[in-house]
Amino acid sequence: MPALETRAVSIAYGGVVALDRVDLAVAEGAIHGIIGPNGAGKTTLLNVITGISRPDSGDILLNGRSIVGLKANLIAASGIRRTFQTSLLCKGMTVLENVMAGMHVKLRAGTLAAAFGLRAVWRDEQDAAEAAHAALAYVGADALADRDGGQLSFGQQRVVEIARALVCEPSVLLLDEPAVGLSPDRVAHLDALLRRIRDERGVTIVMIEHVIRLVVNVCDRITVMNFGRPIAEGTADEVTRNAEVVEAYLGSALHAVDSHA
Repeated sequence: MPALETRAVSIAYGGVVALDRVDLAVAEGAIHGIIGPNGAGKTTLLNVITGISRPDSGDILLNGRSIVGLKANLIAASGIRRTFQTSLLCKGMTVLENVMAGMHVKLRAGTLAAAFGLRAVWRDEQDAAEAAHAALAYVGADALADRDGGQLSFGQQRVVEIARALVCEPSVLLLDEPAVGLSPDRVAHLDALLRRIRDERGVTIVMIEHVIRLVVNVCDRITVMNFGRPIAEGTADEVTRNAEVVEAYLGSALHAVDSHA
């Protein structure tokens, strides 16, 4: 059984088809890459998986159970967490507080307890702080805990956002362009981190990425999308040898990589 599966998922906005009967099966414990040109529907696919948008048709299954129609917070609580293309770290909050915010779906104390300052709230905050420190340490960013989240470099923000996604121990992690704008050294660090998350924690990872070298190096399987539908899927070797893929996307992407080598 796939850890995550979409079956004939479609969605249109104002008559423009963003996803056209997308079938995707992600094996448990795999790193699955999704690549393709801008406008191919990649981020839209993550949005429908996480409940930000509801598909017009089709089904989405997490460990064999349909999650279509669930609110985004319930989907997050069921084990799917994600990062976004742009940083969502809050200015005026420390890095630790930003990561603690990722614990909201697991906090036990309710609104009334918080209003009256009950002990349950204190325990929740202590547990969240400990979990946040552990997540930051895991990604190599615990030294940033007391920094303002809005004052980090772009590369630091990307790593902290992964820590925030990991703090609730998800079973499936969705990453939207985690390597965009990173230096080669930081891309190499991200490569190693993704492998650790998969190998040590057993987390299934779905990654949208334009840094082709990272995708080829780290992904167990790759799906290529264009015009809202998959046009190829396979190993890195199979995908990079696919003539339709090279024509639609990889030719220009690989040329860009080579020109900056």
